[in-house]
Amino acid sequence: MSEPRALKIQVPATSANVGVGFDCLGLALDMMATFTFVPSTDGQLHIEGCESRFCGADNLVWTSYCHTCSELGIIEELLNITIDSPIPLAGGLGSSSACIVAGIAAAYALSGLSLDRERIIQMASSLEGHPDNVAPAVLGGLVCSFSNAGRVWTQRFDVAEELRFVAIVPPYEVRTAEARRVLPAEVPMATAVWQTGRCVAMVRALETGDAELLAACAHDKLHEPYRARLIPDYEALRSAALSSGASAFVISGSGATMLAICKNEQKAAGVRRMLATMESVSAAEGARRGLRIETLQACKTGLKILAG
Repeated sequence: MSEPRALKIQVPATSANVGVGFDCLGLALDMMATFTFVPSTDGQLHIEGCESRFCGADNLVWTSYCHTCSELGIIEELLNITIDSPIPLAGGLGSSSACIVAGIAAAYALSGLSLDRERIIQMASSLEGHPDNVAPAVLGGLVCSFSNAGRVWTQRFDVAEELRFVAIVPPYEVRTAEARRVLPAEVPMATAVWQTGRCVAMVRALETGDAELLAACAHDKLHEPYRARLIPDYEALRSAALSSGASAFVISGSGATMLAICKNEQKAAGVRRMLATMESVSAAEGARRGLRIETLQACKTGLKILAG
């Protein structure tokens, strides 16, 4: 008897907002989650590679796959799903979006249908509740997205190859619900004007790698001043990153992950050295931060089917 066919799908981590692009900008990063799908041979659903609490029928990859099968009018099949993901849970790097996109893509691939990236974004946005993470997960690069009359519209931009994004993941979470709750219900007109100009400038700065423009435009007033209060290390890390060579420092999604945006690899290395020094001092004082620090690039490709 031949072995059941295996399907491998890769989905990148994503960073929503990129500071001033609240709920409209999202960036794909080259931290890749790999999902393997094999038809079950024993009539049971099997999920491996994640915490036991996520290994049941409510797993987000599985429920997204089932939802898509229903939408496409195809019969779902029980699967062995293996998740190999370095994306931190609830950390602001799009772990749920990666799972949703992988499940939807699996339904397409296992049924022999060609990937329809626009429709995948529509379905993923419906399941996630917003497109800012799922759109770059599917398309790669920097994506501006918005919804109008029931349709998600996207504009994709390339990101300058020399830019580096130092992801700083603290050993605690910021719950998305809490990060939403601390935001004001209304903002002054002056704040809206401030934000609009800087959001457009951020797109251009990331496209061109213009470090001076990055430094000038990456000053958010809509959400970061409020969400920063939920991240105990924010001010110290921001000060250290900017003083050691980062052009900009932003909260990734709703946090707690933060991104130091650097002009090139050399600048990123300087930021990492400074953060490592902070970690060392903290440990010497008996209070290790437990920071996870990753130097990343923009991911050009987004969702990829590796086999199947």
